[in-house]
Amino acid sequence: MRKKDKEIKDKKEIEEIIKKAIALRIAMSENNMPYIVPVCFGYKENYLFFHSAPEGKKIDIIKKNNNVAFEIDVDLKLVKDKIGCKWGMEYKSVIGIGKAFFIEDLKEKEEALKIIMKQYSDETFDFNNINNVVVVKIKIEAMTGKKSKYF
Repeated sequence: MRKKDKEIKDKKEIEEIIKKAIALRIAMSENNMPYIVPVCFGYKENYLFFHSAPEGKKIDIIKKNNNVAFEIDVDLKLVKDKIGCKWGMEYKSVIGIGKAFFIEDLKEKEEALKIIMKQYSDETFDFNNINNVVVVKIKIEAMTGKKSKYF
């Protein structure tokens, strides 16, 4: 990281950012072309989880190339100045890389969906439709945190 004063090294602080976030952006590559998409997600013990319809572009890409990058940000706020070039942004963010895997085991899939739900609410959902959804698990290989100078 170029600006070391913005780096977050404490894993607990990084995990607090993840727990606070409402969107995970997953970046993938197909035929050397980037593709990025925001998803609802959950996090537990160095894994990210998200669900999807059984077909679609992100599913097709992950089947061919399971290397992914991800980005999460929270506490975004534009900081204005009298001079436009001096404007800034308040933020806390996490970026990382990992490998994406499809969860096939129904019990593991149910647990992953519970983790995703916990990110947003304590409510439950109907597991009767579990076969109509794909659940992806991302094994995090590396991640870093960063925050603006305003924090």
